[in-house]
This record gives sequence, C-alpha cells and structure tokens, in this order.
Amino acid sequence: MARARDQEEEEEDNASWRTKGKKNSKPRKELSLACMLNTEVGAVLAAIRRNPDPQFLPSPEENYDSVLLNSLKSLRALIFNPQQEWHTINPSTYLSPFLDVIQSDEIPAAATAVALSAVLKILKLEIFDGKTPGASEAIHAVVAGITNCRLEKTDAISEDAVFMKILQVLVTIMKSRASVTLTDHAICTIVNTCFQIVQQSASRGDLLQRNARHTMHELIQVIFACLPEIESSDGGCSESDIEDNEIMSGSRLGYSARCMVDIFHFLCSLLNVVEVVDAEGLGPTNSDEDFQLFALVLINSAIELGGEGIGKHRKLLRMIQNDLFHHLIHYGTCSSPIILSMICSTVLNLYHFLRRSLRLQLEAFFTYVLFKAAAGGSSVQLQEVAIEGIISFCRQPTFIIEAYVNYDCDPICRNVFEDIGKLLCKNAFPTGSPLSSIQVQAFEGLVAIIHQVADSMDSSDSPGPVHPVDVSEYRPFWVEKCENYNDLETWVEFVRLRKFQKKKIMIAANHFNRDEKKGLEFLKICNLVPNVPDPKCYACFYRYTPGLDKNKIGDFLGDPDELHLQVLKEFTDTFNFSGVILDTALRTFLETFRLPGESQKIHRILEAFSEKFYEQQSSEIFVSKDAVFILCYSLIMLNTDQHNPQVKKKMTEEEFIRNNRAINGGKDLPREYLSELFMSISNKAITLFGQSAASLEMNPSRWVDLIKHSKAMEPFILCNFENRLSRELFVSISGPSVAALSATFEYADEDEILQECIEGLLSIAKIAQYGLEDILDEILASFCKFTTLLNPYASAEETLFAFSNDLKPRMATLAVFTIADKFGDSIRGGWRNLVDCLLKLKRLKLLPQSVIEPDMASTSGTENAKHTKSESCVIFPSSHPGLSSSSNQISGLIGRFSQFLSLDNSIEDSMANTGNEFEQNLKIIQKCRIGNIFSKSSNLPDEALLNLGRALIFAAAGKGQKFSTPIEEEETVGFCWELLFTITSANIHRFLTFWPSFHDYLVVVAQFPLFSPCPFAEKAIMGLFKICLLLLSSPQYDKNYEELIFKSINLAWKLDKEILDTCCESITESVCQILNKHAASIQTLLGWKTILHLLSITARHPETFDEGVEAMISLMSNDTLVTKLNYAYCIDCAFGFAALKIIPLEKSAKIIDLMADSVTLLVQWYQSGYSDPGSNTSNFSNASSSSLEEGSKPGNSGNLPVNLFTKLAETLRKTSLVRREEIRNHAVSALQRSFTLADDLGFTPPSCLSCFNLVIFAMVDDLHEKMVEYSRRGNAERETRSMEGTLKMAMELLVEVFLQFLKLLAQNPGFRTFWLGILRRMDTCMKADLGGGYESGFQELVPKLLKKMITMMKEKEILVQRDGDELWDITNIQIQWIAPSVKEELFPEDF
Repeated sequence: MARARDQEEEEEDNASWRTKGKKNSKPRKELSLACMLNTEVGAVLAAIRRNPDPQFLPSPEENYDSVLLNSLKSLRALIFNPQQEWHTINPSTYLSPFLDVIQSDEIPAAATAVALSAVLKILKLEIFDGKTPGASEAIHAVVAGITNCRLEKTDAISEDAVFMKILQVLVTIMKSRASVTLTDHAICTIVNTCFQIVQQSASRGDLLQRNARHTMHELIQVIFACLPEIESSDGGCSESDIEDNEIMSGSRLGYSARCMVDIFHFLCSLLNVVEVVDAEGLGPTNSDEDFQLFALVLINSAIELGGEGIGKHRKLLRMIQNDLFHHLIHYGTCSSPIILSMICSTVLNLYHFLRRSLRLQLEAFFTYVLFKAAAGGSSVQLQEVAIEGIISFCRQPTFIIEAYVNYDCDPICRNVFEDIGKLLCKNAFPTGSPLSSIQVQAFEGLVAIIHQVADSMDSSDSPGPVHPVDVSEYRPFWVEKCENYNDLETWVEFVRLRKFQKKKIMIAANHFNRDEKKGLEFLKICNLVPNVPDPKCYACFYRYTPGLDKNKIGDFLGDPDELHLQVLKEFTDTFNFSGVILDTALRTFLETFRLPGESQKIHRILEAFSEKFYEQQSSEIFVSKDAVFILCYSLIMLNTDQHNPQVKKKMTEEEFIRNNRAINGGKDLPREYLSELFMSISNKAITLFGQSAASLEMNPSRWVDLIKHSKAMEPFILCNFENRLSRELFVSISGPSVAALSATFEYADEDEILQECIEGLLSIAKIAQYGLEDILDEILASFCKFTTLLNPYASAEETLFAFSNDLKPRMATLAVFTIADKFGDSIRGGWRNLVDCLLKLKRLKLLPQSVIEPDMASTSGTENAKHTKSESCVIFPSSHPGLSSSSNQISGLIGRFSQFLSLDNSIEDSMANTGNEFEQNLKIIQKCRIGNIFSKSSNLPDEALLNLGRALIFAAAGKGQKFSTPIEEEETVGFCWELLFTITSANIHRFLTFWPSFHDYLVVVAQFPLFSPCPFAEKAIMGLFKICLLLLSSPQYDKNYEELIFKSINLAWKLDKEILDTCCESITESVCQILNKHAASIQTLLGWKTILHLLSITARHPETFDEGVEAMISLMSNDTLVTKLNYAYCIDCAFGFAALKIIPLEKSAKIIDLMADSVTLLVQWYQSGYSDPGSNTSNFSNASSSSLEEGSKPGNSGNLPVNLFTKLAETLRKTSLVRREEIRNHAVSALQRSFTLADDLGFTPPSCLSCFNLVIFAMVDDLHEKMVEYSRRGNAERETRSMEGTLKMAMELLVEVFLQFLKLLAQNPGFRTFWLGILRRMDTCMKADLGGGYESGFQELVPKLLKKMITMMKEKEILVQRDGDELWDITNIQIQWIAPSVKEELFPEDF
C-alpha cells in the first residue's frame, strides 16, 4: 500500500515537473542536482518504510515520527520547484531532513545508512561552499548530526555499516569546501567521533577497525596539512599572549592552531596507554602495543604535514620538546622492534623540520635509546632496528656534519658522531664467516658515512692545510658564542677551537681521575682556566665534563677551603630548581657527584643546595632555607631507611611526617607535600653514591634538568655550507673504520660486500688525500696483506695459485695500486708495502713492460684492429663477451672495479677462448696502471717522492725481501734501480730537492747489519751512470746536480770495489760516453776526479782498453776540454794508460806526447793571468787547492801553472821508470821537451829548485837504483844496459835543465847544497859498479857533462875563483874525486 502510494506521488511530482519544465528552462546541472536529491529522498523513504520483519505487517506510518516523514516529503516537493539556484540556497534546507533521520532513535540502521549516504553524496558534489548563505550553520549541523547519530534498533552488522558511512562522511566534511567555516570545537568533535569509532572497532570486525584507523589517519593529514598556512603573530606580546595569538591566528580557515594543539596533545596522550602487566612483570599486551603504533603513525603524519609550520607555534613546539620527546625516549627504551622503528621515523621527521629547537632532545634520544639498543643486551631484532635508525639519520645530507658540529665540538655534549661511527665499526667488525645480518647492516651504514664524507670533500674546494689551533689566552669553554656566525672562516675556526677545548678537557679529566692536582694544573696549561683561580671555571668543569670521578668531585666540593666553598656555590648555581619538588631537585643535584661520607662535608653541600632551592622555589611552602636543609637531611635518612637491606623495620609514612613536625619556622609543612615526598622516596631511591659512568636511563629528574638546560642553550646549528670540517670529522672514526673495512674484506664472501669494501676504501683514500697521510698508509698496510703477495712463507707457485683462484687478492691488488696511482701524492710510509707487492709481481712475471717503459705499452696497428683497449689501457680480445661494450661506459675508480668484477665473473666461462690463468692475471695487473705511478711521479709532492725513493732503495738493498736464487735477487735489484731511474727522469726538474735524501738513504743502506754489497753495488753503479747521463744531457743541467750524482757514484763503487772489475765494460762504456758527448758539461772537481779515476781503473782490462785509450787521447787532444779544473786528473789518468803493459808503443808515445804538449796550455794559462775560458773563479780556487793536494809542496809558490807543471813532470818521471825501454826513453825525452816549453811559465827560484828536487833528482836516483838492482841479478845484462841508457838520457836531461834554469837556481840561498847534490849524483854514476867487468858509458859521459856545466857556470860568473868562495873550493875538490881528467882543464891553477 505504501509503495503504491509512493508511486502515485512520484507520478504526480513528475507530471508537475514536466509541466513547469515547459515554462522554465533550467540549466542541466541544476536539474541533475534536483534529480540526485529526489533519488536520495526516495531511497531514505523506501528504507524507512521497509518492514524489518516480513511476518508482521504493521503500518509504517504508525511506527515512525510523522514530522520526520513530512520533512522528507516537503523536501521532495521543493526539489523541482526551487526559488533560486542550488548553490545560493541555504544548505540546511536540503540537509536537515537527512540529519533528522540520522539522529532519530526510531529509524532502522538501514535507513540511517541511506541518510548518511545522501549526506555524503551532497558533500562530495559540493553543492555549497563556504560562501553559500547558511553554509557555516549547515556544516556544523552536519557535524552535530553525525556525532549524535542514534543506533538504538540495530544489529552488529548493520551498525558496522553505519559506522563505515559515518567515517566516510567525517572525511568528506574535512575535505569539502565548506570546511573552512568549521570551528576549532567542530574539528575536535570530528576527530573525537572518529576516535570513538576506532575504540569501538577494537571489539568488532577487522575491516571496520582498519577503515576507522585509516579514516583517523586521513583526518589528521587533512587537518595538519593546513598548519603551514596558519601564521603566528607575536609582536609586542608576552609569552602567554604570544601563545594565545598563535593559537587564534589563521589565514582563510575558520579553525585555528588551537584545535591542532588539542589534537596533537590528544595524540601524545595516546602513547600513555595503560600497560597490562601481570605478576611476573611482563610487558604490555599486543593490543596496547598496536595502539601505540597507531598513535605513532598519527603523530608522524601530523609532523610530516605540519613540517616547519610547527615551529611557528610555541605551544605545539613546546609539546614536542617536552611531552612527545619524553614519551618517545621512554617507550623507545622498552618497546618492541616495530614500535622502535616507528619512533625512529618520527624522530627523523622531527630532525628534518624542527632540529633547530631540539638540540638536547636529539642528543638524549641517541644516548638513551639508539645507542643503548644498538649496543646489544636486548633482542637481536631490536638491535637491528636501532642500527637501521642510526643509519637512516646518517643518510641525511647534513646530519653527519651537524652532529659533529653541535655535539662532538661542544665540550658539554656527548660525541654523538664519533659514538655513531665507533658503534657501527664495532657491530660491523666480523669475527668469522659468514657475516651476520647485523654486521652487514652496520657495515653498509659505515660505508654510507664514508661515502658521504668523501663526496662532501669532493664537492667543496680543497680544504687546504690545517693550521693547529692555538689557545693563547683563556676563553670560557662552557660559553658557546661565535663572534660572527655569518662568516664561514670565523665560524669554522670557532668550531675547531671548541673541539680543541673538548679534547683538552677530556685529557684533563683523565689526569684528574688519577691525580686531582695534575688535572687542574693541566687546565691551566691549556688556558682552559685562568691563572688566577676562578671558581666558576672549576664549577663548570665539574658540572659538565663527562667521565670525571664523582668521588673526587664530592670530596672537592665538601672541602672547607675558601676556594672550594666558592666553587661549591658556583657549582650549585648551574642548576635550575624552579618548578620542581624537593626530591626531584635533590635527585638531580646528587646525580652529578658522590656525596662524601664525612658529615661536615655533607653539611656544607646540603647547605649550599638548600639555599639554591629556597631561592628558586615557585611556591611559599618553605619559610626559610633552614627548613629545606632539615628536610633534605630527613629525606636522605628516609632514603637509607627504605632502601638499605640491613634495616629490618622500615619507617612508615606517619612516622616520617611526625619526625618532620615544626621544622618550617616552627610550623608544620603541608601533610600532602610530605606524603608525596615519602611515596617518591619509597618507590625510587635517591642515588647517593653515583658511579663515574653516566647512567643509560632517562629518569624524570634528568628529563626536567634537560628541558631547563635546553632553554638556555644555543639552538641547533644548521650546516648548509661547504664541509670545511669533513677532514677533522673523519679523523675521529678513521682508525676503527679502516679496521672494520679490513676485517670485513677478510671474512666476507659475497661479491657485493667485497665491492662495497673496495668502494669504501677508495672513499677513505679520497678523504685522506687532504692532509691525512697516516690514514692512507694505514689502509695500504691493511689491504696489501690481502694481495697474498707479502706472505714470506709462501712459494712463488703457492702465491700465484692463490692469486689466480681467489677474487680477494686480485681486488686488493687492483685497489692498492689504484690508490697509488690516484692518491700517490698523499702516500708516505705506504710506499714500502706497495714496492714489496710490486717486486713480488715482478718475480711472478706478472708485470707488463709498460711499468718501466710506459710509451711502449701501445700496440701496433694490426693489434688495434684485433683488440679493443679499455679505459684503463687493458687490451681485451674482441671475442671476450661484454668487455668491449661496457668498458666505454665505465668512468671513475668505482667503474674500474665494477668492470673488474665483470671480467672476473666471465673468466671461467671464457677461459678456453681467451687463454690461461696467467694471461688473465696479466690483464688484471694491466688494469692497475702501475706504470703511471712512476712515469707520472712528477705530480708527487716532495715528501711522497722521498718515501717512494726510500722504499725502492731499501728494497734494492734487500730489506724485507726474500730471494730464492741469486738470479732472482739480481733481477729484483736491477728492477728497483730501473724504477729509480724512471722517477728520477720524471722529476729531473727538482733533482736538487730529492737526491740529497736519496744519497742519505744509500749511506743508511751501507750500514745495514746484514747488508751484502753484491749485487746492489753493481746495479747501483749502472743505474747511477744512467742517471748521470740523463742529467748531463738535460737542458736544466746544473753544477749542483753533478756534485750530487758523482757523490753517489763514488759511494756506490766504494761499497764493493770488485765491481770495477766485474762491471768494467759497462762502466767504461758509460764513462767514455760522458767524455765523448758531455765532457764540456762537467763543471766540478768531483765529477772529473770520479770520471777519470774510474776510466783509468776499468779501462785497464783488455776488453775495455781500446775504448778507454781512445777516449783518453780524444780528451787530451782537445785543448778546450782540458782545464785547470781537471788537468791534474787528466795527467794521472794518462799516466795510468801510458804505463800499462798491454798498451801499444805508439799509443803510449801518443799519450806521453800529449802530456808533454799540454805544457803549452800551462803557459797560456800563466800568460792569461790564471784565467781559463770555461771555468770560473770558484773553479780556479778549487783547482788550486786540488793541485796542492795532488802533488805540489808547501814550499812552492802560489803559481797554479807551475804547480800543475810539477804534477806533469812528476808523472813523466814515474813513466820513465816502467819496464819497457822505449816508453822510458820516450818519457825522458818528453820530460826534456816539457821543461823546454816551460821556460815561459814564470818559475821563481824556489819553485824551480823544488821542481828540480822533486823531478830531476828523483828520476836520476830511481833510475840509478834500478840499474844497480838489475846489474846484481843474474842474466839481467840486457835490462841493465837498457836502464843504463835511460839513466844517461836522464843525466843529460839533468844538465840541460840545470843550464836552462841556471840563473834562477843560482838565486836560491841553498844553491850550494843543490850544486853538491848534482856533483854527488855525477860521482855516483861515474863510479857505478855494474859487475862482470863491464865498463859503463858514464866514464865518458860524466866528464863531458861536468865540463859543460862548469864552463857555463863560469861564463855566467856563478862559479868564480876568488878568496873565500866556498862554491869554487868545494867544486874544485869534488871534481878531483869525480873526474880528475878534466880537473886541470877546468881548474888550471890550484890555490
């Protein structure tokens, strides 16, 4: 019946609508809205009239409110006859009927659900907005109607359906355009309604619960997404006014931040769910945990969407700083992994948006939650979550540097970054294989930190040298204030100063714990306290320095000395007790030191505390500080009574209250106050005897102190700048990081982990290149051992097998040599390990030729056609799959390792096509680019180059080497010297810088206890001559180069003089090459001395003689090459050749003639005033001193040419004593010719006499001695005759030279003695007994020579007959004895 009636009404309405439609044409949109409303009204009416029980057919009109039905029918009648457009109609007109249905007690759930659907559709179609008249009242009516929905007559399933509709409507309300008119109360009502459904859904179906929570989440997102649009207004207001203004201020919204504050407070309160704990003390139930997780999700969403806008509203910010963080830290320490994970995500979002205001809160979260959980001791899952949370922070672009600046560089904060790094290193450090999930997780986090630091240093300019921080004057360390935060340099220096102060403070703490006086004295030395004791400085040191011995602090504070009393007062002033009750203040105070056992010290300390607490009490409970003092004593006694196990009978609350009667100025303290104190002490003891280590528990008193401290502390410093502190930052974790990487590489088996190890290694190298050479040496030392090349106990076959069949040695080899190639300028001691690895590769024959000859590494045109060369200059066969195409896409160091891994993975598959293991190893070694290390060593700084040279020289000397055969040793030493030659040729421009140190290393090598000069000296002399030739041919050649290299050459051949024989050919070849091509370049005395000395020794051998003689003749024949500098050495060398037994006569004669002809040079030098083209004054002085040392006597004058002539004459004299007669006679003739040419040499009487004594007399005496010696031998007649002939020539030479220089000789005061010497030698020859009845030819020669000399002396009036002339008388007498036959002729009259 009802349905038929509805149909009739609908037909009438439709007919009426069609009639009016002909008269008034409405827009299609208006018509569609009318149809929608008509449909919804019909649906609601149909749902109301539906009979829930088909067995009974009561009249619906009798069961339901007629008013409700009439309102729906009225709306239906109005739908198609509106007086105005829908968006201008008051929404209450078409919403009220539906809302009445929703709020009705009699309506079935199905009808309520349909009405809710109608409201939902109206809101979604946005028929009205905030500007529509009556919109605000309408939307609030909707909120009221939804929240007052009645479901009296329903079942559980229907009720769930209604709840689902309500949730949809709530979300749609917040998303509608009319939501801007909602008030704060309405917003809170919506959230509260949704939460009620969430609560009710806990006992219902899972679908409703999920939908309710999702809706709650969506509402929070919509509400807090508007927070950034709400501006705060705080100008000229007090703090409370500011908060009110912030809450009430808004932009386009009807609601303000007040509702968000209330909602956020409500969300925080959800964390405090009641924990269901059983008698055994089990944790919270799963439902409570699930609810906590839900609350954290909502809070996290609010923070994500509120973002930085939260910081604009102080009440919200304060709620996060205090309540929220306190909850997060509390539940983070005793929660499940999933809760901790959500807490970490929440704190990470807070860090992103609000870290400026959460400095100490973030530190507390790391200290009491993450560090505690990650350190172990709890479940493995909780530890993994904590480590992952730490890593999530570290992955943020600025967290690492900000943590270092805000905490590690603050003397009163914990070293958060350093603790993070060490924690990750500790958890990543493996003890075996395979790696655990925690170890892999921590390792990946550590590598992420390393990469971030390396990238930050790459992206910024070079940090430059770090100047040590100098604290020349006292600066309070507890005051954090930079002079100019905007100036980067000033700020960086300030941070470095803070870090320096912190380091010194920690050292002082260590000293203090061992000896109190030494610790305080160290503070003065470091200018951390003034020279005049300042109580505030000491107080801050005791208050803020972690790790101090709390026993010593308590003893110091309780001492009655005046300074100690002042320190106690300043120490107490560092606390803020305002707003806290007495027991909390006392707990906070006593946590910082150990209360002494002496009663007088306790009295002084509690007295100071009482005075401070009384001054800062917020209420008027205490009338004097004495009352506080007495109650403090009472609390300590109560604490002992309640928590000392030896006290059997415990004090009751009444007894405690009774004991404290009339202590407050004669009056009682409030009973409630004393009762609260009693319960607090009874439930939790006061820590009276704290330990030095900080407790890892965040208690209420500590949290209150943290909040108060945070208000006075500088805000969190944002570091959005080039990371100028990255180097110092990494130093704090460098040691553990290198150790963790090394250990992980050793125990890991997965290729990905090994690859990450190498990438981390390269990143550390990138960091270490900026002044952290020790770290680079450390990583090289660590990873070189993984190459298997440094195992002294493994044979070559074992090493090669391990290298070929294991991925790690090849990766390590590629890594260390890549570091040497790219970061060699920062390597110092690490070169020794690299050189050792290099030499082992040499012995395994795995080194390419390009190591020594980089230019020879290129392939021919045919090879280029058949092969593809990779970026790293490795030649891969084109048939090798994947290599040629991928190599062009790989760039950078990491790319080379990725390419290496692809090569390694394909080795086994392509072995048959590409060759054997040895060829694969060669390809891997070629990727190392070892040749670049030496050929491009010019890029190395001086220190790195010196260390590289030192490593090569020491390795060549056998230090750290183990040779299996002499041939292997010889090849290794030669290879080292080839590398030395390579780096020398690349650095010829700074030879003077590095070679003196290289020479010193050679000297050190020679002093090694077990040093064997063979084959070191042999290879050294050959290598040094190569370097010498290189220097002489260099356009940058300098005289000082020559001094250095020849000094080393002399050292080398003196190490083992036998090498002059064993290496005679190579030495002679090098020396001859120098003389033939570069003789004009030799400018030093040492150079000529070394060259000519080595030539005279090595060229004596038959195989080198011809080449040496030709070089000597060529040198002596060139007047421009023989200078005062080298003249004496040329003469010595020439004598060495001329006197050789194997020299042909013509060669000897040639050399002797060249020596004699060189007198013309001496004459030229004399006549030119001792100047010599091609030599300078210093050379002249050097040559002069050398000439005196080499053969001239002190009695000679300073005439250099005369001294050099004397040297020449002595050399010819020595030549006249050789066994071969022809050479002897030719030498005597040459000597005579030399004296003839020397007539213009500027002899003086002394020099002439000296030369005669040194040369002529010595020659005659030596020849006579040899002649007599031969005459006494048997069968030596021929030698005797030969020597006699030479002696005759010498006697004739004597006479000729005597007569040539007679005038000069006669001017000497000792001429008489000199003349007697001549007569004595004439007499000796005259009376020589040659034996065998043989008469010598001296019987005829001597008288003739005497006659010739005396006649000339008479003519020169040197020998004159007069009274008292001793010379005449002595001569007359001597002639009588020597040659009587000519006496009468020479002395006709005898007086």
